[in-house]
Amino acid sequence: MQIHRIPVLSDNYIFVLYDDTQPAVAVVDPAEANPVLRWLDDHNVTLTAILNTHHHGDHVGGNRQLLQRFPNAVVYGGAEDWGRIPGQQVSLVEGDRVTVGDRTAQVYFVPGHTRGHIAYYFPPVQAAEPGELFCGDTLFAGGCGRLFEGTPTQMVDSLGKLRSLPDNTRIWCAHEYTLKNLKFALTVDNDNQQLHQRFDTVKAARQANQATVPSQLAIEKQTNPFLRWDQPALQQATGHTDPIRAFRKLRGMKDLF
Repeated sequence: MQIHRIPVLSDNYIFVLYDDTQPAVAVVDPAEANPVLRWLDDHNVTLTAILNTHHHGDHVGGNRQLLQRFPNAVVYGGAEDWGRIPGQQVSLVEGDRVTVGDRTAQVYFVPGHTRGHIAYYFPPVQAAEPGELFCGDTLFAGGCGRLFEGTPTQMVDSLGKLRSLPDNTRIWCAHEYTLKNLKFALTVDNDNQQLHQRFDTVKAARQANQATVPSQLAIEKQTNPFLRWDQPALQQATGHTDPIRAFRKLRGMKDLF
């Protein structure tokens, strides 16, 4: 499976999943239809599936127009989002499977950002290869999503699920927020030398107009404060050792940053 990243809006990414040996492709979180349609036309392929992580407009805004062009495409989304995702045909819960070409994703229920958020994890074909995680707005490179509908308890549980995946997992989050996220991270974890190194690398990449997505889970575990709520430096920064209280404080600080 190959992955093509399409930048849209001010900072969104749409992901096209395809295989050169097959004419059918899937798309993850199509915020807009036209950029996807151009790519499909350029490659002379057919859209067969839309994988939505949650119902927000900048993730589902292209669904209806894509379905007008490809009415046989299947729209997947979380069961809790039924009625909120345009064109949704399949409702997914934790443990379900979604097959794209010759790869099958495992579905994780990861509420917090929204009450119905899900993530799609494609395990590696070979043990040494990375898995591919499409996590929408739950986990970002260097950060996590705001809590619009969920609770800190839900988000800590959701991030814990994702943190338990293999370290070489590639993180395909839906926004280019990395530089701003790392600026905040430095305010709460300033003694973290790996974080400083990552900030410098990301800053240079953005100055060169390069994407910082995908990330890698190992790097997130080393530098993302929202996967480090149980580390001494973050406990000191938040004044809490309890994971939920530490996360709630950390998220509140980020919301005001």
